[in-house]
Amino acid sequence: MRIESVDLLYLSMPEVLDIADGSQDAVLVRVVAGGYEGWGECESSPLPSLAGWIAPMSHSICKPVQASVIGQRLDDVADIYHIGDLVRNQSMDLLQADHIFSGIDMALWDLLGHRLSEPAWKLLGYERAYAKLPYASMLFGDTPQETLDKGRQARTQGFRAAKFGWGPIGLGSAQDDADHFVAAREGLGDDGALLIDVGTVWRDNVDAAAQRLPALEACRATWLEEPFVSGALSAYHALAQRCEGVKLAGGEGCHNFYMAQHMIDYAGIGFIQIDAGRIGGLSVAKQVADYAHARGVTYVNHTFTFHLALSASL
Repeated sequence: MRIESVDLLYLSMPEVLDIADGSQDAVLVRVVAGGYEGWGECESSPLPSLAGWIAPMSHSICKPVQASVIGQRLDDVADIYHIGDLVRNQSMDLLQADHIFSGIDMALWDLLGHRLSEPAWKLLGYERAYAKLPYASMLFGDTPQETLDKGRQARTQGFRAAKFGWGPIGLGSAQDDADHFVAAREGLGDDGALLIDVGTVWRDNVDAAAQRLPALEACRATWLEEPFVSGALSAYHALAQRCEGVKLAGGEGCHNFYMAQHMIDYAGIGFIQIDAGRIGGLSVAKQVADYAHARGVTYVNHTFTFHLALSASL
């Protein structure tokens, strides 16, 4: 069968607010081929992604993504990888290409799974589906008391793990942050998995991040996520050398395999966090997962938007 159509559906709340909530707008993808359809989702700014799909060709390696997708054969797994290679070759200079193709790739696996009556995890080469531990994800409160209350609420809801992120962390003193870490641990309980996400607040300032390590280690945080911006490999590596009980996590900003590979090889992270809606879909996410496993780094799915992206992560 051949890919007959790809529909990109732009969804948005009536008003998009200036808050850290990636589910206020989205691009959903529907692929149709041979009487079947598959669905996916892109983790990116929707309108630039739409432009990457339809923009006129600029030159031979800056073609719209649709030029590599419409009309291509889709009969087996090899065809999905072939289409991905076409996109990366023909849209090499179109920096939005990986983002927009991520949702398309998800939809291709979904569609092929329907045609072959096989789940995507089996098509990807896994012998079985594995149980996942879900974690509650929330912003730190404005005060330690609010953080404490949020932790207690997560525990009441049955979560055995919770991630606290952003908010005031890194904007005040190290002691201010320590108070929030203690509150998060108390709210979640002694046996809960405590995850901390600081949203690249220190950019590449290793000393500022290191000031928070004693409190994080005292609270037995499982990871410190994104202390620095994506690509600040030297800063990650330097901080990792100063960590004892807590490991670094990062990688959601990776939008191709090589960026993730560099994080694994050079950043000293213990957890690589990949968003299938950003890195190029399930195909590239699986490639990163295999690479991480071989090098003793734990692969963690990242998702920040809707149920399609969550399903792809699972």
